[in-house]
Amino acid sequence: MPPIADQLRSVRHRIELACGACGRGADEVELLAVSKTFPAAAVRQAYAAGQRAFGESYVQEAVGKLEQLQDLRADTAWHFIGPLQSNKARHVAEHFDWVHSVDRLKIAQRLSDLRPQQAPDLQVCLQVNIDGQPTKSGVAPAHLRELALAVRELPRIALRGLMCIPAPQRDPASQREVFDRLAGLLHGLNEEGLGLDTLSMGMSDDLEAAIAAGASIVRVGTAIFGARDYSS
Repeated sequence: MPPIADQLRSVRHRIELACGACGRGADEVELLAVSKTFPAAAVRQAYAAGQRAFGESYVQEAVGKLEQLQDLRADTAWHFIGPLQSNKARHVAEHFDWVHSVDRLKIAQRLSDLRPQQAPDLQVCLQVNIDGQPTKSGVAPAHLRELALAVRELPRIALRGLMCIPAPQRDPASQREVFDRLAGLLHGLNEEGLGLDTLSMGMSDDLEAAIAAGASIVRVGTAIFGARDYSS
């Protein structure tokens, strides 16, 4: 595996090419380096190569890692992107800047209640189960509007947009079709005046299709840090 700095350059180049291919500026797409299962040392390497936004999926692991990286905290943004249970909401509300995986009102209310008063508003995306996978988290598209309108009213959190994790597809056209659906849902909410600006979609294997469909954040782990070892 090449060094993390080289991998980051490669991914950034892919983003630039994908943006150029669809007439977008590279500054319209934020790269979120998904550091889950990788040690704090790997995050430090990415930070040294200029990366500032990091994504984590496991609360206990993330909190421990953040404690080791306190010296970088003021200059980094941390995004929670994994499934979130109510009993873990306090840690996320206290330690993270963004949450991409809100899929029910109860979780949003917990995050709102537990967000420290002195902290900036927690930036939130609603996770949509865009292709109806029975094992995936996410609000069904039919219930998205109701959830979005309720979350928008909560204090100390700011509703920013939508996130999805579609089933893997090899065909770029099939990838694009799913991402277009999420973009369409965002457009529909904005027609009602919600003013959302974030589409969190696209990973190592499909970021080009996501960018073509309008992604504003791509979540890339393997292409930066390498294959994950889940054995521990």
